Formats: sequence, C-alpha cells, structure tokens
Amino acid sequence: MDAVTGFDSVGAAYAAHSDSARGRLRHDLVERWLLGELPATPVRILDVGCGNGEMTLRLAAAGHQVTGADPSATMLAAAADRLAARPELTDRIRLVNAGFESLPLDGEPFDAVCCHGVLMYLDHPGKAVARLAGLVAPGGLLSILAKNRRPIGVREAFVGDSETARRLIVSGADRSVRNLGRETRGDDPDALDRLTAEQGLSPQPWQGVRIFHDHFDHTWAPDPAAYAAALELEWAASSRSPYRDMGHLVHTWGRRPERSRS
Repeated sequence: MDAVTGFDSVGAAYAAHSDSARGRLRHDLVERWLLGELPATPVRILDVGCGNGEMTLRLAAAGHQVTGADPSATMLAAAADRLAARPELTDRIRLVNAGFESLPLDGEPFDAVCCHGVLMYLDHPGKAVARLAGLVAPGGLLSILAKNRRPIGVREAFVGDSETARRLIVSGADRSVRNLGRETRGDDPDALDRLTAEQGLSPQPWQGVRIFHDHFDHTWAPDPAAYAAALELEWAASSRSPYRDMGHLVHTWGRRPERSRS
C-alpha cells in the first residue's frame, strides 16, 4: 500500500491553511455534515490522517470518543499541543502514531471512520479504501474527503493562469499542484462510490466542498457576516449538481448495513 510521507516539512503551512477562511470553510462544511449523520449519543470514531487534530477535536467537542491516527510525528505533536489546550477533551481523545500500514489498531470496529485529505497523496486508493472499510462496524459509516478530479484546471483558470489551466484540461490530468506546494491526485466521486460498494458498504449521495471560494488565497479574510453567507452558499450548493461537481474536494461516504437479526 502507498505510504503517505513528507508531512513533517509542511506542518506549518498546513496549519496556516487550516486556520484561513478557505480552510475553515472545508472544516465547517464537513463537520456540519458529519454531526448531521452521527448519532446524538457518543460513538467511537477513527480519524485516519488526523493531521494537527482539527476534526478530531471538533468531533470530541461534540461528545464523541475519537482516535486520531497520523504517520507524521510532527503533525501528531501539533495535535497533542492543541489537545493540551483543551483539557476538557482529554478523556475523549486518543492520539496514535500510525498510518494505513499500522491499521487496524486494537481490532475493534468503529462506528465511524474518517479519512479526510489523505487519498490525494496516494497513487492507488483501492487498498486504502478497503483497509478503512474493514474498520467500520455494522451500521457505521465511512467518510472520505478527497480531491475532486472533475474540476482540475478550474482554479488555475480563475486565478489567471490560463496556460496551466489549458494544459490540465486538455490533457485530462488527474494531478495538479495545490496549497502546500505538493502535487496531488484527484479522484472521481463515482469511482470512490464503486470502491466503497466493493467493500460491502452502501454509498450515499456525495457532497462537493469549496465550490465558489476555492480560488481565493490566504489573504481572503471576510468579516463574520460575509463568512457566514459564504458558508451557507457553499452548503446549499454542496449537494446539488452541477454545482457540487465543481467542488475542489469531494466528500463521499457509505454506510455498512446493520447485521441481520435471526
């Protein structure tokens, strides 16, 4: 299986992006969706590739028991520092230095498995999706946030780099260089749904993430009212085609059927 490496050197850049308005749009949209699908009572969640712990902390703050796993010691240390500043969440979070090769952890399935912003760094997502799906308990869900292959080249066009945009679009490229200066690979949502279905999960309607604001850079700093309006616009479009097809990120998910009762 592909290994996700090299993040020790981009931790600061990722943190800055995550804290920007563009980064917050991603996190706020995904958190809203997750909390709408998860039970109101606490459940066990695995956050694979948790990075600096952004979603891990958000889900724990909602009352869930969360295991955050990441292969980068630097990223995991950043998550631990953030957790130290939130002592009320300490008993709900476990941080583990682990990548796909180290999963499963304790052998117990999880009510939800999240893998956000990771598949884009793998050449072949199939084995990773299979490993993730195998950790989902009956009735549980698998949440995957990946780079959307469909609109590759659009952001380059919007920021005025017509030459690069034309090259990406004409070639049908599945890769481009993005926020952290690394080349990343895109997945088609229908292909991700097929991978999920092959593992016995039932694919559900997917969302497009950051449709209208992806071409903004880190200097975009809307006031609270403007940010709230942007968030609601993105949320309204995220589940509707053709808008969702243009999202920089695609949020696919599937649910494992409950065990039949005999």
